[in-house]
Amino acid sequence: MDTTKRLWWGLGTLLAVTFAIMLWMGREIHQQAPPLPSKVVTESGQLVFTKEELETGRQVWQSFGGQQIGSIWGHGALLAPDWSAEWLHKEALAILDIRAREQYGQPYEALAADDQARLQAQVRPDLRTNTYDADTDTLVISDERARAIEVVSSHYDRVFSDDAEMSALRETYALRENPIPDAEHRRLMSGFFFWASWATVTERPGSEITYTHNFPHDPVVGNTPTSSSFMWSIFSILLMIAGISLLVWHYAVFRDEEAPLVPPKTDPSLGIKVTPSMRAVGKYFWLVMGLFLVQILLGATTAHYQVEGQAAYGLPLADILPYTLTRTWHTQLAILWIATAWLATGLYLAPAISGHEPRFQRFGVNFLFISLILIVVGSFAGQWMAVMNKLGLAHNFWFGHQGWEYTDIGRFWQIYLFIGLMLWLGLMGRALWPALKRKDETSSIAGLLFLSVVAIGLLYAAGLAWREHSHISIITYWRFWIVHLWVEGFFEVFAVAVISFIFVKLQLVRGRSATIAVLFATIVFMAGGVLGMFHHLYFSGTTTSIIAVGASISALEVVPLALIGLEAYDTWKNGRATPWMARHKWPIMFFLAVSFWNLVGAGLLGFLINTPIALYFMQGTNLTAAHGHTALFGVYGMLGIGLMLYCLRGLKPDVVWREGLIRSAFWSFNIGLTLMTVLTLLPLGVLQLEASMEVGYWYARSAEFMDRPIVDVLVWLRTPGDVVFAVGALLIAAFVASLWLPSRKENPPLLNNPMAHSQLPIKLLY
Repeated sequence: MDTTKRLWWGLGTLLAVTFAIMLWMGREIHQQAPPLPSKVVTESGQLVFTKEELETGRQVWQSFGGQQIGSIWGHGALLAPDWSAEWLHKEALAILDIRAREQYGQPYEALAADDQARLQAQVRPDLRTNTYDADTDTLVISDERARAIEVVSSHYDRVFSDDAEMSALRETYALRENPIPDAEHRRLMSGFFFWASWATVTERPGSEITYTHNFPHDPVVGNTPTSSSFMWSIFSILLMIAGISLLVWHYAVFRDEEAPLVPPKTDPSLGIKVTPSMRAVGKYFWLVMGLFLVQILLGATTAHYQVEGQAAYGLPLADILPYTLTRTWHTQLAILWIATAWLATGLYLAPAISGHEPRFQRFGVNFLFISLILIVVGSFAGQWMAVMNKLGLAHNFWFGHQGWEYTDIGRFWQIYLFIGLMLWLGLMGRALWPALKRKDETSSIAGLLFLSVVAIGLLYAAGLAWREHSHISIITYWRFWIVHLWVEGFFEVFAVAVISFIFVKLQLVRGRSATIAVLFATIVFMAGGVLGMFHHLYFSGTTTSIIAVGASISALEVVPLALIGLEAYDTWKNGRATPWMARHKWPIMFFLAVSFWNLVGAGLLGFLINTPIALYFMQGTNLTAAHGHTALFGVYGMLGIGLMLYCLRGLKPDVVWREGLIRSAFWSFNIGLTLMTVLTLLPLGVLQLEASMEVGYWYARSAEFMDRPIVDVLVWLRTPGDVVFAVGALLIAAFVASLWLPSRKENPPLLNNPMAHSQLPIKLLY
């Protein structure tokens, strides 16, 4: 059995084993999730909440934005509190105040530190003891706790209404006035907040660890890091070091030292026949630019809400586009424009790889384009109606705002998008089929590309696996099948396969070498990329086994990044292999940027928050945002633009590129992303980390913390980076538009004459 077959067998075995473990652990999450009782009653028999009321309360939370305004269990938006953490702290303080007045005759805050500590020691067992009766499916709480629930519920009733005294707090949270007009809905949402906080402080039966592994950190109620969080963090670091050492050894011993290829005298891509379907892909890049520009505008508005809360430069924007909506659209558009760029790249390359244009391929490409527009417009309209209280709870799940970050769109639009992905899969498959049947040196690369296409398409079905009233732990599990396995799994495979094909097609890399390299890289990516998903689920109502697997395996995600410098060097070397590669300079430059941000954003900043003990204090802070911004745009956004530029070079082969526009855009992106990370996200995240460790997670996310002058300064310091980055977006959009405007053409003889081409100054090629 040759090397290629052994690698294919290894990849198949790895995927079978890892996905089997994924499903088995999903079953465990389902069985061990925090119980949602049929009713919550007091010791005296008073009914506090029913299961139906708790579920309706969650629906209310989802309908006005859910994870797009504040967070639950650390998952969600950075602005506004973590509602579960804040409720837990407020409820504890309310109980402490009740007991202080009963025992000392004065408020809790007026007591001496020793007396406060004594009361805390009394209250902790009452809060942490599990009083859920599985036989009757009933949660029994003390009358004292019921009184505390009324106190905290009253606070949230005022926050989410039009109470004038809470206007300043709503502004800090970037909540519009009267976000939930119905008083009963506000009461029910408070019930959901209570249940979510109950799970964070209640110990599992037979354990001294809560359902959320003692998250969030709050010493007042006894929530501190567990020993397993420390142990598995140490083990994950050791495993990462071992993995890196093994990979470096393998690279040093087994890397083929083949004689370098002699590049052809002319650009082989000039020989690619642009088919009607490939030409139809051009409009996708117009859509990419449109979505990208709108996303940046919404991102700037979303960031500005941190300063003015309900306005943008004095304009009462929250009345029309509240923070929950701008952030929803901002996060969704980031996925949509990047995904559109990748879909378009696949549709362009498939006929180029196979040399085959199936019947009605152009029609399919055009139909998919129209569908993408309908999905964007329809889902965004539904979300606006939901957030503005115009849709109602009955229709919100299907047509409005689901409230789950990155999977916010209504179920109807989810289904439509899945159908669109299946159409893309079909278009890719029928175009790639001749290449898959060939037994040449590139057939394995085509096979991996098709495998990634199948996985990207089918994995979106995970977004349809939960129902309206599914348990939040189960929803989180399935949601990260999409969020993680797309981004940190099969998108990586798609990217590696596409870039390898490009270099093989340009005759800069041998097909066999590229095939072996791509298969090996895929195995390395998948080894950590699949089961590594569980690092998102440490504190989502899961057991210690999730922490063990998530910490251990996700450490391997860093391993392939250890050789990122070599990857970057190979890319740079290929980009300078021959004078005609100047035609592809800017796709290559964006691929180089991908390597850099892969190391910084995905590698350094990713591993910074990856271990259980680190994420315990950092989840939902600006340190996670630093990782998210640098990894999502720095890696996948840059790659999307690079792939787009390669396709545009093929679609417009004779147009002289305006180098000034694209050079300025390239450096604006990189400088802008660096500035917003260094000046705002990292320092603000460090301040939140300090607050979370010293006081508690609730404080790091509180209005008290976010209203500090230093925070205002750091938020304003994001402006330079945002402006520079936005300029880059405008420049790249102007560049794309320029390709369809009257432009200088390259002299055809120069394109076809090898001698003339080799002597042509690089500058003239742009």
